[in-house]
Amino acid sequence: MNNKIVYTPGPTSVRENVRLARSNKTTNPDIDKDFFDFYKNTCDKIGNVIKTKNDIYILSGEGILGLEASCASLTEKGDRVLVIDNGIFGKGFGDFVTMYGGEVVFFSKERTKDIEIKELRDFLDKDSDFKYATIIHCDTPTGVLNDLSEICPLLKEYNILTVVDSVAAMAGEEIKVDDWKIDVVLGASQKAISAPAGLTIVSISKDAKKAMKSRKSNIAGFYCNLTIWENYYERKSFPYTMPISDILGLDKAVDNILDEGIEKVLERHEKVANATRKSLKEYGLDLFLRGGYSNTVTAIKIPEDIGALKLSNYMIENYNTLVATSLGEYKETILRIGHMGENARLEKIINILNTIDQSLKQLGFNSNKNLVELFNKFYE
Repeated sequence: MNNKIVYTPGPTSVRENVRLARSNKTTNPDIDKDFFDFYKNTCDKIGNVIKTKNDIYILSGEGILGLEASCASLTEKGDRVLVIDNGIFGKGFGDFVTMYGGEVVFFSKERTKDIEIKELRDFLDKDSDFKYATIIHCDTPTGVLNDLSEICPLLKEYNILTVVDSVAAMAGEEIKVDDWKIDVVLGASQKAISAPAGLTIVSISKDAKKAMKSRKSNIAGFYCNLTIWENYYERKSFPYTMPISDILGLDKAVDNILDEGIEKVLERHEKVANATRKSLKEYGLDLFLRGGYSNTVTAIKIPEDIGALKLSNYMIENYNTLVATSLGEYKETILRIGHMGENARLEKIINILNTIDQSLKQLGFNSNKNLVELFNKFYE
């Protein structure tokens, strides 16, 4: 199991120093005051990556925890919530809103491109009575990227709080939480940050905190209640026992990003993504998207006579390599290349493109070109 080559859009490769950090001897995070400083310092580092002075919390649970916790903490019965939907996870926010008694209104658009700001503005001019709106930064099943720098400030013009799922984009795509007026942004350890799965990152604005604390009804549940983190540092008391080894690994992974420099990290992702897309198109494959390309995920349409599932199964059986298809209705048609985090490196992408090239040809795909040679031509 440990010898498999894994090139999925999360979990991603984890650097050796991150694994070693997780193996360090640990203290008792409930009572050791030094750990409270360590935890807060890790949160502050993440703030440097996503450009915010808002409070940041690291929650014990995979990224979906953050999506549910945001809806649980903000939603009261009868609240109207705008769910901006141009992808599977974008639409999925609606399930959490409904679960906690909210009334969902979808702004649904096609899944092959990003949200157009004019269309959203026209919609809001007719109906803007929403407590908050949910937006996906990068919708992982297709890799579509939405422009938060336009969407979130627009929503704030209408006094609508913003909840952003940046799980598949954080640390691989630019995000400026404060400048873009994002109220709640959600990330996860296992994607572009390149730490092991198991942690959610949440940034919460003052406006979002005010909305959570001024509710007329109590927040349902405990684990998904984001207000339980209020003043944890001043009180030196966590809501529950923190997974200290996971946080040690996350802290080192964030150090890796800051040591390289977030601008250089973003540039690395962009160069790899651009060359990957161009090489795939010249090779003879079609991309799923027509616009709004993410620098963390590329979705490829696999010819019907081969099929994405058949291709992915072939690669694991013959090359011991895990490459993911998509989800839901796209499971059998889309293959996803997750060039994010530590996977967005030249040696990693070259290896996976070679495997895809060989596998496709062995399954009958007709191309007289070489994916790796094409990538090298476009990599600048």
